Amino acid sequence: MTGNERITNPPRSAIVVGAGIVGLSTAWFLQERGVEVHVVDRGGVAAGASWGNAGWVAPGLAIPLNEPSVLRYGLRSLVNPAAPLHVPATVDPKLWAFLARFAANSRWSSWTRAVHANLPLNEECIEAYEVLTANGVDAPVVDAPITAAFRTPHQAESLLRELRRMADAGQPVDHAVLDGARLAEHVPLASAALRAGVRIDGQRYVDPGGFVHALSRAVMARGATLYAFEVADVRDENSKLTVSSRHGTSVSADAVVVATGAWLPRLASRWGVRVPVQAGRGYSFTVPVDRPVPGPIYLPDVRVACTPYQGGLRVAGTMEFRDPDAPGAPARTEAIIASARPLLDGVRWDERTDVWVGPRPVTPDGRPLVGATAKRGIYVAGGHGMWGLTHGPITGRLLAEQITTGKQPAVLHEFDPLR
Repeated sequence: MTGNERITNPPRSAIVVGAGIVGLSTAWFLQERGVEVHVVDRGGVAAGASWGNAGWVAPGLAIPLNEPSVLRYGLRSLVNPAAPLHVPATVDPKLWAFLARFAANSRWSSWTRAVHANLPLNEECIEAYEVLTANGVDAPVVDAPITAAFRTPHQAESLLRELRRMADAGQPVDHAVLDGARLAEHVPLASAALRAGVRIDGQRYVDPGGFVHALSRAVMARGATLYAFEVADVRDENSKLTVSSRHGTSVSADAVVVATGAWLPRLASRWGVRVPVQAGRGYSFTVPVDRPVPGPIYLPDVRVACTPYQGGLRVAGTMEFRDPDAPGAPARTEAIIASARPLLDGVRWDERTDVWVGPRPVTPDGRPLVGATAKRGIYVAGGHGMWGLTHGPITGRLLAEQITTGKQPAVLHEFDPLR
């Protein structure tokens, strides 16, 4: 249901398929509206992209991926398997169909539309986190600037241009340009190779796995049940929707939300959702450090994000378009290290732990899929790309409003799954 339609009998129960940040946020805000919730996930809490990402709650850097420059960079990466953005040269019709649509949307008009669509999410995402942490989600959200570091002031100009474009599109981002001395103050790990920086103010970061597990505990404490199985089917039975596994396990409710990240099309395509979602896989690991890490560090030229994590540094990077269930490629981790090693000192790269690969759900037009499908009572939420952690809680709040009122919030119009 969209537009001004309302439902006279709002759902009293819902099943959320997917126990990542988007699914659990939707579950929490549905509970806030009096809905009984069941959560289903094949791998448990934070088993997908919600665990190993950089942990940034960064509306100032939530920039759509479909920039024309990204397309040009991706084309060059076809012949460089170590490139931060990697498109494997494989015979995969679905991947190439996605890339064709991504290329068609890699123009400034589409990018600007995505920026405008995401503006309300960026404006309200930190408040949504504050609502959660003020009401039972026991996990810290740390207020800290993100400092982008560059070899030269000329290289910093690329990020400054992006920030100006964001401002022109309606989202000014507080930032400051840093010379080498001020950069060293903000980033004690910076090597002598880094001589310029841009400080992005007003951002936050979390331990992503810790936060999502805390959110899960809060949802369960409010009465939700967690089921561990992979959903194979959703049936309409006796005015209820029943989700079931291949082995016969099932649970029923009045509404279903599918928030399965990069696996979203496996179910959503059955209900009229035609916008493809491709796994843009990211890699991360944790390393000990010999110097303080006062806040997140961004290395834009090599597309590496670093975050204080459990006394060390979580290092995350790469965008690899492959099947979400494909095994990790150790060469991708080595490529991240090779690119970041000359830029950071005091990092014990050879003592890395928690090596991880996970799929981020990417849409070709830079806009996620949030809202009702063509099947009564079934909704989807996903496709946030690299910004699922930033936008997960506010997405859950808006979708819970739509589910319980039957009225699509104006903010969600651009994210309509049936577009």
